Amino acid sequence: DLHSFPTRRSSDLFSNNDIYTPQNFADKYPNKDITMIEALAYSDNIYAVKTHLFMGEEALVDMAKRVGINSPLEAIPSLALGSMEISLLEMTSAYSVLANTGYKITPHFIRKVIDSYGNVLYNVDDYKPRVLNESYVYILNDALKATYDPSLIDYEYPTCYVIKNKMTHNYSVKTGTTDTDYLIFGYNKDAIVGIWAGYDDNKEVSPTGGILVKNIWIDTIEGYLKDKDETIYEKPEDVIGMLVNPITGEIATNKDKNKRIVYYLKGTEPQ
Repeated sequence: DLHSFPTRRSSDLFSNNDIYTPQNFADKYPNKDITMIEALAYSDNIYAVKTHLFMGEEALVDMAKRVGINSPLEAIPSLALGSMEISLLEMTSAYSVLANTGYKITPHFIRKVIDSYGNVLYNVDDYKPRVLNESYVYILNDALKATYDPSLIDYEYPTCYVIKNKMTHNYSVKTGTTDTDYLIFGYNKDAIVGIWAGYDDNKEVSPTGGILVKNIWIDTIEGYLKDKDETIYEKPEDVIGMLVNPITGEIATNKDKNKRIVYYLKGTEPQ
């Protein structure tokens, strides 16, 4: 999912006639056009880099700052694939903006301090500014469920399909893999869990470590949510769901084996 590449600005990269060659995990490629939801399901790096360059590299830096990532980031092509270091706390906090329907929270370990007389010495500031459009967040949150959705099985399996049988709640999930790291972030309206696994000396990780990390994640969040009723996100009025073939992006027909409700802003849905 994630690979590190030389951290050079694209102006330098392309003006020197150098070649930038991002790769997909295990060198698997669709060799065809794919939908955004399919790209998310498989963590397709080529799609991510092309989208990043199409929007302009500064857009990702600006968005990272908006959702609370304060680590210095450079506007380079490989930033879309995680080529610069960010702490696990920052990344989990950034994903919490999606879990909170676009509201930004400040992570804290202590909620309140009270002295022996009952005086409140400290109380956390629960101010939550809205930093993302609720409708866009709703659409993205649902799209990230594609990472374990069997309707997205095509030339590849969704990245978290291996743990689907353990899920008793709905989650939005994203994984990341490098030669030296495994990452997974997943959430719903009730909880968010982020996990990093690797070595302090940057030693390469085992090829089987990804499955282990995914199982740690699902066991942790399922353990926390055990016996708890699930809270469902309310669909914004300007969002519409359509039954489509998520592989082609077209309205589903009786002939389609792959079918899924996909959400769009009203007026942008397939006709």
